[in-house]
Amino acid sequence: MILPKIRDPRMVTIRRGGSLTDADHRLLALWAADCAEHVLDYFERELPDDPRPRDAVAAARAWARGDMPMMQARAAGGHSMGAARPLVGAARFAAYAAGQAACVGHVAEHDLGAAAYAIKAARSAHPGNSRAERIERDWQRKQLPDPVRRLVLEDQIRRNSICWSVFSD
Repeated sequence: MILPKIRDPRMVTIRRGGSLTDADHRLLALWAADCAEHVLDYFERELPDDPRPRDAVAAARAWARGDMPMMQARAAGGHSMGAARPLVGAARFAAYAAGQAACVGHVAEHDLGAAAYAIKAARSAHPGNSRAERIERDWQRKQLPDPVRRLVLEDQIRRNSICWSVFSD
């Protein structure tokens, strides 16, 4: 469960009563797509002929550009999560990361779902490396666009406990 019971109005779009601008919402989707794509190889090594997670990452970006309706991007996210279900380990988490990224257009808070699953994928792919989780998290933070950086970092603190504590130091 990566979504909070009580929504932060800063992560809700203005048209839905929050304060998140469309521009920042799109930046969150692009960042989530970057996080998911960074670990996508873990899935593609296991199932190279299954395009669903890569399609989900592309859908997140297409939605952010205004080239795809939100419902179509969200559906691509569902297909990626369907690809994840029968798998285990890094491949599973990478497909979930891609699915979460594609759903950011629907609910902005899926951005941390993409990031958290990507961190879990990295940890699972490198079980002997106690630093793999932190390396992935730090890489993600370097990719954060300045306009949403503070918002995401504060949200990581707020939702860390429901995101498997992957954002802690």
